[in-house]
Amino acid sequence: MNTRKLGKNGLEVSELGFGCMGLSFPNAPAKDESIKLIRSAVENGITFFDTAQGYGENEILVGEALEPLRKEVVIATKFGFKDGNVRFGLDSRPETIKSVAEASLKRLRTDVIDLFYQHRPDPNVPIEDVAGTVKDLIQEGKVKHFGLSEAGAETIRKANSVLQVTALQSEYSMFYREPENEIIPVLEELGIGFVPFSPLGKGFLTGTINADVELDKDDTRNMLPRFSKENREANQALVDLVVSIATDNNATPAQIALGWLLAQKPFIVPIPGTSKLHRLQENIGSTNVGLTNDELKKINSALATIKIVGERYPAQIRDTAERK
Repeated sequence: MNTRKLGKNGLEVSELGFGCMGLSFPNAPAKDESIKLIRSAVENGITFFDTAQGYGENEILVGEALEPLRKEVVIATKFGFKDGNVRFGLDSRPETIKSVAEASLKRLRTDVIDLFYQHRPDPNVPIEDVAGTVKDLIQEGKVKHFGLSEAGAETIRKANSVLQVTALQSEYSMFYREPENEIIPVLEELGIGFVPFSPLGKGFLTGTINADVELDKDDTRNMLPRFSKENREANQALVDLVVSIATDNNATPAQIALGWLLAQKPFIVPIPGTSKLHRLQENIGSTNVGLTNDELKKINSALATIKIVGERYPAQIRDTAERK
């Protein structure tokens, strides 16, 4: 697999990463199977793995899986919630960041965090103080690179004035293109990498979900307005487009969705997650799709005519992210 560089500091990772969050959620595989899957990802060329303090025991799982392969991989994790629990609210106080770093190092079984993101902007703590604290951790050798997640353009600029931001992690896909308006231009200007989460639109872009599909009662997508039955039906035109392009390219819809993202900018590294080996292999196949400029123009022209219906998050979650 080819590699890409995130940010001016030259953090080099595989062009496709692995989002590990789902391996600690309900209906995830057994621990041994998850460890095997993560190691299979490394065997297939993926070197970039994403976790967070706020993902339950996910850091412990990732740490155990990657400990024997530590020199071959880049591990990203996040701080920013009180006691590591999303329900308890935001907490990016300097003393909290430092204690989270120490705890994450132990859970990840490593002596350094390659990329340390602020999980969500904390309105009660100036971003300059956050950046300054991570800068201290870098000087202490406990962290290598600083990242932000779901931050707005102004926050990105302020943070970057104190410490070079290596990467921003935010949602971006054919299903959610808002970062194109302001965020991506700022990242390009400042030399910051972009790590899109939910690059498959939380499964919507795989072509396996339509208005007739009944989501399991424990499926977290039930709480997302965009996944209501009515909105899935309204957004079916996007799925039909992706399926059509996939058919023309002898690829799967997921591969087209990821291939499209990879073609947008050379500093974009999507992190799809999966709990299944065949899906992992399918995702990796997206790096060979190679959409032409003419195909991309055709796709983007079609996307411009499709209006996506429904908010991506309910209000209580949406309010924790900066949307500018």
